Amino acid sequence: QIRLAESGGGLVQPGGSLRLSCAGSGFTLDRYGLCWFRHAPGKEREGVSCISNRHCTYYADFAKGRFTISRDAAKNTVYLHLNSLKPEDTAVYYCNARRPATSFDYWGQGTQVTVSS
Repeated sequence: QIRLAESGGGLVQPGGSLRLSCAGSGFTLDRYGLCWFRHAPGKEREGVSCISNRHCTYYADFAKGRFTISRDAAKNTVYLHLNSLKPEDTAVYYCNARRPATSFDYWGQGTQVTVSS
């Protein structure tokens, strides 16, 4: 069964850090572009960061300098390191795997990140 499973979310104080993980099962992530999105209450879903299968990275403006995306082929996992967290970063974070030039497009179930004092 093809599945993406996020983990690592939680409650953190402003200025704190978290590491989100997204593990693939039932398929290998090597040929997929991997992205993180987030969805906050009352807002539209927005892209956070992406990493290509060649390790080219993209960051939304709000993520630059604070978040870092990485991928580990051996663990079939993509990570999102969140630093200097702000209350406005509170959202459900989702990972997405999309294989270029195909219809293969998979989503995880999401992990909640709450930034509050």
